Amino acid sequence: MSKKWVRYEHARQQGFGILENDTILCHEGDMYQNPRGTGEKLMVKEVQLLAPCQPTKIVAMWNNFHQLAEAQNLELPEFPFYFIKPESCVSGPGAEIVHPNGYEGRLIYEGELGVVIGKTCKAVSRENIAGYIFGYTCINDVTAIHLLFKYDAFPQWTRSKSFDSFGIIGPCIADLDSPDSLRVRTLVNGEERQNYPVADMIFSPLDLVSLISGDMTLHPGDVIACGTSLGVKTMKPNTVVDVEIEGIGTLTNIYRPEV
Repeated sequence: MSKKWVRYEHARQQGFGILENDTILCHEGDMYQNPRGTGEKLMVKEVQLLAPCQPTKIVAMWNNFHQLAEAQNLELPEFPFYFIKPESCVSGPGAEIVHPNGYEGRLIYEGELGVVIGKTCKAVSRENIAGYIFGYTCINDVTAIHLLFKYDAFPQWTRSKSFDSFGIIGPCIADLDSPDSLRVRTLVNGEERQNYPVADMIFSPLDLVSLISGDMTLHPGDVIACGTSLGVKTMKPNTVVDVEIEGIGTLTNIYRPEV
């Protein structure tokens, strides 16, 4: 049985531990290196779950699924196409998706698999990369879609995807053995909008980590967002988005812009 790591806030203090059903087994020390159980237990209903990691960056993919590339007549990339989302955009389960001030366009959801780095990773071969992965999580890569291509001179990949609350991670990090067998489902107000296999990726989760580590150093807690497939649409006010991956759980957030 895989471990599911969570971070939480309780009595104005942050902590982390292993999730077992509705109970958190509290730990101390470094979550990524020899964490120690404290013996304390908390009920999930007693805490506020936070994003399960604190990345220095989210490295997020575009055009990483065969089915989506075929539907949109996109050329298959020879190397992962990625952009960076900053740590300031990170949000967790249950948090509201915030509409950016001054932006009058729509937002879209993107349900994705996330890979969480467990130890400093630089130029690691594909054969050795599994030892650098802490686990897997759910991602909602929110985008201000009408800003992305607003200016012909320069597509706004970073800005359109980096507003506060646009990098949603959770509810936990699961140390799964076979990410290629997973499916990602996204439900909008209870209606399934996405249901696609990780096996359809152009670059698998382990391939992505190895290749990206050749470009930049990845630190413990950093996240690779593996990209999304068909079914992405804009969100209306009061939209509840669930990103669900079996073996990890369900990441739930609501888009409730101020009127």
